[in-house]
Amino acid sequence: MKIEIYSPTIRRKEMDSVLTAMVEEKIGPGERNRLLIQTVKEQIHFDYALALRSPAVALHTAIKALNPVDAQETGAKKAAVISALSPLYYLQVLQDLNITPLYCDVTYDFPCMSRELIENTIAKKPEGLEVCCIVLHHTLGFVPDTASIAELGIPVIEDISQSYGSWLKQEKNEEPEKDAPSAQPEKNEKEEPPVKFDGTFCIIGLEERDMLTSGGGALLFAMNRKEGMLLRNFAGLANEYCLPDINSALAIVQFKELQKNMIRRKEIAQVYTQASLRTRHKRFITVNGAEYCNYSFPLVLETGFKDVAAYAKKKDIEIENAFGNTIAGSSLCDNCPISSSLVLRTVIFPMYPRLRSQDAEQVSRLIMTLP
Repeated sequence: MKIEIYSPTIRRKEMDSVLTAMVEEKIGPGERNRLLIQTVKEQIHFDYALALRSPAVALHTAIKALNPVDAQETGAKKAAVISALSPLYYLQVLQDLNITPLYCDVTYDFPCMSRELIENTIAKKPEGLEVCCIVLHHTLGFVPDTASIAELGIPVIEDISQSYGSWLKQEKNEEPEKDAPSAQPEKNEKEEPPVKFDGTFCIIGLEERDMLTSGGGALLFAMNRKEGMLLRNFAGLANEYCLPDINSALAIVQFKELQKNMIRRKEIAQVYTQASLRTRHKRFITVNGAEYCNYSFPLVLETGFKDVAAYAKKKDIEIENAFGNTIAGSSLCDNCPISSSLVLRTVIFPMYPRLRSQDAEQVSRLIMTLP
């Protein structure tokens, strides 16, 4: 039986949650939308968030929050820095807002923008353009050095759709020492946030192939009160912009099951990594000691994609171009040569928590014997 490149991790808990929403006839935006926001807030302690219909709506809202006056009304010419390996929908959002995209390249070792590359892109921008924001996509789940990029003084919108959970540590089944004090904080003790984002706003996409899914949708949040006030201006969005409860019900369980799914992803990744050590093809590296969330397992090929795809097909394993649905993958920018090269040479393999152990072993044998 063919091993598919992707399968959504929908188990009994997700099904029961969605079915309950349907039975209660609570499918439009309502209480579960608010419960989803509260569930995620318990994980990352943001100041304010919106649960919206799509990542495109979230990005549009984030940029509007940073630029409340339309560029066409003021005559200003605004631009946004985006990676050439960003999702294709970024372009449509920028076009709708009359904002010029400034394409930034990456390196062969790391598929996200760096501060140096962003500075080079801004230095080459056409005269008269004002950079209003940087949209920082965590491509394939890799986490860029957002702190140094934020030091540029330009608002950063972080898209963590593919990297959510990268900060989670493995739970240890260790017995506490008998005389050790309780690790539970007192009720009045203020808990420290488990993770801090340096972007002005963050987007968690909940589309089919994002790290977590609600079948479609996104969360847009701000960590700090100052930025949260900007998002509160959109608290009255019409229901047609907000995530329905039927989708929220699915997402709530996805967030609660994150730890278990992350552990499974890591187990599969360890099998693939051992196999990749016996090939001449290369893996991307992480920066600043960031933990990789194992969203996918990409390899940068030394040979052509067609040869590898044909070999995988013979083994009944589906593989995919890692950057087919990106700006560079659609040949819409010609000034980012490394991104264009990676589009032709980067492949991803089946990687999802529902992948059976015997299938993971079969994929690892494919990786080990790639031409």
